[in-house]
Amino acid sequence: MHDRLSLKKDLAALGIDPAGTLLVHSSMKSIGMVDGGADIVLDALSDHMAEGLLVLPTHTWDKVDDKNPYFSVSDTPTCVGILTEMFRKRPGVIRSHHPTHSVAALGRDAEAYTAGDEYFNTPCHRNGPWGRLLDRRATILFIGCDLTKNTYMHGVEEWLEIPENLTDFQHMLYSVKPDGTVTLVPQFRHRGTRSEWFDKMEEVFLENGAMQTGHFGDAFVRVCDVVRITEILMVMLNRNPWLFADEKPVDRRLYPMYCR
Repeated sequence: MHDRLSLKKDLAALGIDPAGTLLVHSSMKSIGMVDGGADIVLDALSDHMAEGLLVLPTHTWDKVDDKNPYFSVSDTPTCVGILTEMFRKRPGVIRSHHPTHSVAALGRDAEAYTAGDEYFNTPCHRNGPWGRLLDRRATILFIGCDLTKNTYMHGVEEWLEIPENLTDFQHMLYSVKPDGTVTLVPQFRHRGTRSEWFDKMEEVFLENGAMQTGHFGDAFVRVCDVVRITEILMVMLNRNPWLFADEKPVDRRLYPMYCR
């Protein structure tokens, strides 16, 4: 049985900077039995990041579309796990206003970090919260999930304008703020199944010090350095924009500086 103290020790052992910025993708089931359940997991994460910024995705891309174009910041539930849904409702947590790819943040600069997300016309705009992870030299923690859940990699593809990554036309979506204000947020959306092939970067990230592994409770975890994975992805995607278009493994001959 894991508890708040043991989970905090696991985070410390992973070397995560408590004064930095941490984005967490998560599977509650993978952590195992926790005394106090999901609330204690969130307590442990919040405690560890008390001097920094804790961020969880609160995506709603499965619910907000042309047929149901309204996203309520206060009420629309997330589609990425119980921890994200519970976290967004916690005192002090601020949720951004993007209709499909919002995030929730707690801690230092949370308001500034989440601000203006409803004014960007793509899911992971360079000037929005996903791009700000790079500016803040953030860490991404994957608890019991793999790189196929790495939304940040979608962002890098957006910034490089990878062909066929986004829809050709904008969807007319709306963000409804807690005070009832409605904002039109035209959106180019991700298309295809590119994220299914993000895990082909596992060995590349490990070999180049961009990712380390460990445990959190019973969960196998991956810890990614945002700056380092961005450097690698920028080179590899510029050389091959179709890197994530299919299941073909990384051609190590194309990237001698990364594939040893």
